[in-house]
Amino acid sequence: MATPLKLQIEKVFIQTSERVKSVDFHPTEPWILASLHSGTVCIWNYHSQTIEKSFKVTESPVRTAKFIPNKNWFVCGSDDKFIRVYDYNTSEKVKDFEAHEDFIRCLAVHPTSPFVLSSSDDKLIKLWDWEKDWVCTRIFEGHSHYVMQTAFNPKDINTFASASLDGIIKVWNIDSSAEKFTWEAHSKGINCVNYFMVDDKLYLITGSDDYTAKVWDDESKSCLKILEGHTQNVTATCIHPELPIIITASEDETVRIWDASTYRLKDTLNYGLERVWGIAYKKGSNEVAFGCDKGSVLVKIGSS
Repeated sequence: MATPLKLQIEKVFIQTSERVKSVDFHPTEPWILASLHSGTVCIWNYHSQTIEKSFKVTESPVRTAKFIPNKNWFVCGSDDKFIRVYDYNTSEKVKDFEAHEDFIRCLAVHPTSPFVLSSSDDKLIKLWDWEKDWVCTRIFEGHSHYVMQTAFNPKDINTFASASLDGIIKVWNIDSSAEKFTWEAHSKGINCVNYFMVDDKLYLITGSDDYTAKVWDDESKSCLKILEGHTQNVTATCIHPELPIIITASEDETVRIWDASTYRLKDTLNYGLERVWGIAYKKGSNEVAFGCDKGSVLVKIGSS
């Protein structure tokens, strides 16, 4: 019988601010990149607990921002339909361009190639190549509602999944505009999708406006478990890189931690920062960040 997973959860940093729509970790610096509803993107230093840098990029909400560390950049997408790229060392703007015809919901950076995926309320996903001056090299069409998130497959990095408010999950290859797989995953809109691995087996997790998260077998596309308990829309999901736990966040102002092996609820967190919109983890560490209506929270999660 497996030993029950015991967790130690330590709150180490809270930065109050305008509404935080997304968070991302720098892989080597003690930095959290936070995109704000106010149109600002901030880099928080969680060791010194200070603002490392702040960029007023637009007057519109910035719903997504990601580090591109090998270029010393971050890229962000906002409600004014623009993608903007900044050098975080010099604070100079590298590039800005109108990328979609509606709000940009999510950006995903390819792990090895010079590609960024953007997804939008215009129902489209676009692939951008920064080595070709950010030209759009492919458009992926097929969703009938807002495309809320995309995620690259860790076993096949040229494959990605997309989640939409049409309740559909689609799987694509970056070399083709034609979808590989599609299935109805929830009865209501899907806000988030992520891949994760357990014992070399690949899974997906989705979070929905039906208040649930679902775990899927990637090979069969069958639902293995429905994670129930949130009382509002599930807005973000994350799988801890070091521990066998699943993290779900919701508009009910809570974060729930689940055992990735048994799918049992292990803990519920509420730091009083209201609705949670984004989750990120730092590879090689036990640090997890949350972006909330009142700011950013960093916690350390360990096993005991």
